[in-house]
Amino acid sequence: MRIALGSDERSPLTDFVEAELRRRGHDVQLFGPPAGAPSPWPEVAEAVAERVAKGKSDEGVLFCWTGTGVSIAANKVPGVRAALCADAETARGARAWNHANILCMSLAGTSEEAAKGILDAWFSAEADAGEEENVEKVNALDRRYRAHPAATNAEKGRDD
Repeated sequence: MRIALGSDERSPLTDFVEAELRRRGHDVQLFGPPAGAPSPWPEVAEAVAERVAKGKSDEGVLFCWTGTGVSIAANKVPGVRAALCADAETARGARAWNHANILCMSLAGTSEEAAKGILDAWFSAEADAGEEENVEKVNALDRRYRAHPAATNAEKGRDD
Protein backbone atom coordinates (compact mmCIF):
# COMPACT_ATOMS: atom_id res chain seq x y z
CA MET A 1 0.00 0.00 0.00
CA ARG A 2 1.22 3.53 -0.77
CA ILE A 3 1.24 5.64 2.40
CA ALA A 4 1.92 9.40 2.47
CA LEU A 5 3.46 10.31 5.83
CA GLY A 6 3.87 13.92 6.89
CA SER A 7 4.64 16.01 9.92
CA ASP A 8 5.60 19.57 10.74
CA GLU A 9 8.59 18.24 12.65
CA ARG A 10 10.71 15.13 12.59
CA SER A 11 10.75 13.25 15.89
CA PRO A 12 11.49 9.83 17.31
CA LEU A 13 7.76 9.08 16.88
CA THR A 14 7.69 10.00 13.17
CA ASP A 15 10.86 7.92 12.64
CA PHE A 16 9.30 5.00 14.53
CA VAL A 17 6.06 5.13 12.54
CA GLU A 18 7.94 5.42 9.24
CA ALA A 19 10.05 2.36 10.11
CA GLU A 20 6.97 0.45 11.30
CA LEU A 21 5.08 1.20 8.07
CA ARG A 22 8.05 0.06 5.98
CA ARG A 23 8.42 -3.07 8.13
CA ARG A 24 4.80 -3.87 7.31
CA GLY A 25 5.64 -3.68 3.61
CA HIS A 26 4.15 -0.29 2.77
CA ASP A 27 5.64 2.11 0.23
CA VAL A 28 6.09 5.26 2.36
CA GLN A 29 6.40 8.73 0.85
CA LEU A 30 7.57 11.44 3.23
CA PHE A 31 6.43 15.08 3.46
CA GLY A 32 7.66 17.98 5.56
CA PRO A 33 10.61 17.68 7.95
CA PRO A 34 10.65 13.84 7.81
CA ALA A 35 11.54 14.35 4.11
CA GLY A 36 14.06 17.07 4.99
CA ALA A 37 11.87 20.00 3.92
CA PRO A 38 10.72 22.49 6.58
CA SER A 39 6.95 22.92 6.29
CA PRO A 40 4.23 24.32 8.56
CA TRP A 41 1.54 21.86 9.57
CA PRO A 42 -1.18 23.26 7.21
CA GLU A 43 1.11 22.78 4.21
CA VAL A 44 2.14 19.27 5.23
CA ALA A 45 -1.50 18.32 5.81
CA GLU A 46 -2.53 19.70 2.44
CA ALA A 47 0.26 17.86 0.61
CA VAL A 48 -0.63 14.51 2.18
CA ALA A 49 -4.38 15.06 1.79
CA GLU A 50 -4.05 15.96 -1.89
CA ARG A 51 -2.05 12.80 -2.57
CA VAL A 52 -4.74 10.69 -0.93
CA ALA A 53 -7.63 12.54 -2.59
CA LYS A 54 -6.00 12.20 -6.03
CA GLY A 55 -5.25 8.50 -5.54
CA LYS A 56 -1.47 8.99 -5.64
CA SER A 57 -1.34 7.47 -2.15
CA ASP A 58 -3.79 4.90 -0.81
CA GLU A 59 -3.81 6.39 2.68
CA GLY A 60 -2.05 9.00 4.77
CA VAL A 61 -0.55 9.43 8.21
CA LEU A 62 -0.11 12.92 9.65
CA PHE A 63 1.43 14.35 12.81
CA CYS A 64 1.59 17.72 14.53
CA TRP A 65 2.02 18.58 18.20
CA THR A 66 -1.62 17.84 19.12
CA GLY A 67 -2.69 16.14 15.87
CA THR A 68 -5.69 18.47 15.76
CA GLY A 69 -4.23 21.02 13.34
CA VAL A 70 -3.29 18.49 10.66
CA SER A 71 -6.65 16.80 11.09
CA ILE A 72 -8.55 20.06 10.53
CA ALA A 73 -6.38 21.09 7.58
CA ALA A 74 -6.51 17.69 5.85
CA ASN A 75 -10.29 17.58 6.14
CA LYS A 76 -10.53 20.75 4.04
CA VAL A 77 -9.47 18.72 0.99
CA PRO A 78 -12.49 17.13 -0.76
CA GLY A 79 -12.56 13.37 -0.48
CA VAL A 80 -10.47 13.24 2.68
CA ARG A 81 -11.69 11.79 5.95
CA ALA A 82 -8.87 12.45 8.41
CA ALA A 83 -9.27 11.11 11.93
CA LEU A 84 -7.31 12.11 15.02
CA CYS A 85 -6.69 8.87 16.90
CA ALA A 86 -5.18 8.64 20.38
CA ASP A 87 -5.83 4.95 20.90
CA ALA A 88 -6.41 1.71 19.03
CA GLU A 89 -10.19 1.59 19.47
CA THR A 90 -10.62 5.09 18.06
CA ALA A 91 -8.48 4.08 15.07
CA ARG A 92 -10.51 0.89 14.54
CA GLY A 93 -13.79 2.84 14.68
CA ALA A 94 -12.52 5.59 12.39
CA ARG A 95 -11.75 2.99 9.73
CA ALA A 96 -14.78 0.75 10.25
CA TRP A 97 -17.55 3.30 10.75
CA ASN A 98 -16.19 6.49 9.19
CA HIS A 99 -14.10 5.01 6.37
CA ALA A 100 -11.26 7.35 7.36
CA ASN A 101 -8.38 7.51 4.90
CA ILE A 102 -5.87 9.63 6.84
CA LEU A 103 -4.69 8.76 10.33
CA CYS A 104 -3.64 11.74 12.47
CA MET A 105 -1.64 11.42 15.66
CA SER A 106 -0.27 13.76 18.32
CA LEU A 107 3.49 14.13 18.61
CA ALA A 108 3.00 15.27 22.21
CA GLY A 109 0.63 12.58 23.39
CA THR A 110 1.42 9.39 21.48
CA SER A 111 4.00 6.88 22.69
CA GLU A 112 5.64 4.44 20.31
CA GLU A 113 3.74 1.60 22.00
CA ALA A 114 0.43 3.41 21.52
CA ALA A 115 1.33 4.23 17.89
CA LYS A 116 1.99 0.55 17.19
CA GLY A 117 -1.42 -0.39 18.61
CA ILE A 118 -3.07 2.40 16.62
CA LEU A 119 -1.43 1.17 13.41
CA ASP A 120 -2.43 -2.43 14.18
CA ALA A 121 -6.06 -1.39 14.64
CA TRP A 122 -6.05 0.97 11.64
CA PHE A 123 -4.75 -1.63 9.21
CA SER A 124 -6.76 -4.56 10.55
CA ALA A 125 -10.15 -2.80 10.62
CA GLU A 126 -12.54 -3.49 7.78
CA ALA A 127 -15.14 -1.02 6.58
CA ASP A 128 -18.55 -1.71 8.13
CA ALA A 129 -20.96 -2.00 5.20
CA GLY A 130 -23.78 -1.00 7.56
CA GLU A 131 -22.28 2.49 7.71
CA GLU A 132 -22.37 3.14 3.95
CA GLU A 133 -25.49 5.31 4.27
CA ASN A 134 -23.87 7.50 6.93
CA VAL A 135 -20.62 7.76 4.97
CA GLU A 136 -22.59 8.81 1.90
CA LYS A 137 -24.37 11.47 3.98
CA VAL A 138 -20.97 12.88 4.96
CA ASN A 139 -19.87 12.77 1.31
CA ALA A 140 -23.05 14.64 0.32
CA LEU A 141 -22.32 17.33 2.93
CA ASP A 142 -18.82 17.66 1.53
CA ARG A 143 -20.11 18.05 -2.03
CA ARG A 144 -22.86 20.50 -1.06
CA TYR A 145 -20.74 22.81 1.07
CA ARG A 146 -17.88 22.85 -1.41
CA ALA A 147 -20.13 23.52 -4.39
CA HIS A 148 -22.24 26.25 -2.77
CA PRO A 149 -20.69 27.40 0.52
CA ALA A 150 -22.87 30.52 0.85
CA ALA A 151 -26.14 28.69 0.25
CA THR A 152 -26.05 26.28 3.17
CA ASN A 153 -28.32 27.80 5.83
CA ALA A 154 -30.51 29.71 3.35
CA GLU A 155 -31.45 26.42 1.68
CA LYS A 156 -32.64 25.09 5.01
CA GLY A 157 -34.74 28.16 5.71
CA ARG A 158 -32.45 29.23 8.54
CA ASP A 159 -30.65 32.48 9.06
CA ASP A 160 -28.49 31.47 12.04
